[in-house]
Amino acid sequence: MARSSLYQQVASELRRAIYSGEFGPGDQIPTETELMDGHQVSRNTVRLALGELENEGLILRMRRRGTFVRERRPLLMRPQDELLPRGDSRPRFDSFVYAVTSEGRQADQNIEVQIVQPPEDIATRLELVEDRALAVVRRRLRFVDGQPYNTNDSYFPLKLVSDSEIVRPGDIKRGANRVLEELGHPQVRVIDDISARMPTPDESARLQLEPGTPVVVYVRVGYDEEDVPVRVAVSVLPADKHLIRYELERH
Repeated sequence: MARSSLYQQVASELRRAIYSGEFGPGDQIPTETELMDGHQVSRNTVRLALGELENEGLILRMRRRGTFVRERRPLLMRPQDELLPRGDSRPRFDSFVYAVTSEGRQADQNIEVQIVQPPEDIATRLELVEDRALAVVRRRLRFVDGQPYNTNDSYFPLKLVSDSEIVRPGDIKRGANRVLEELGHPQVRVIDDISARMPTPDESARLQLEPGTPVVVYVRVGYDEEDVPVRVAVSVLPADKHLIRYELERH
């Protein structure tokens, strides 16, 4: 049997054991020697199999400790909920905080606010290219149960929000979207772009990513009633920590 088939067979059997629950989150899987003996394969074959599972985000190899099944508790994100109508009596919350606390988990975030000349792609989405207008960006590193979970950079045209809470540091408990509404710019339409890639070194460091962990880049552009773009939100989501769910209904 070809070497590639051998390592794929070992990887397949370990993958099945993980998905079936035979090896649960945090469990240590057999050592390289045990896998060699159990499958009658070489050490290199075992390492190729483990490398494949590591790249898939299923296992974590720790020097001098062994190989463990990665903890996987993805945060459920429902992008369509952001525009659901709410009665005036219902409290408004930041959508991330709401998603986390609704699962009984603890949310936290570090926030930095800057006035910037936005990158070209952001300026294009906000239609700020011609006059090179400035934008306010709220950069957030967000945590779930004390662990860094994702980053979110939200850009707003400075001319729209210059006298609001959006330009001041600190959390906006009712959410920046509510502030936009109060300023006369409710978002009535959004466009979402979702792509995947490997993280940059800075993203890996900030999010404390394990090797081989891809990220999902989720960009949302919000438009007001005049169809003017009023916000661009760029989220970087580690793929092993997030589940994005859209529900579409035909009318």
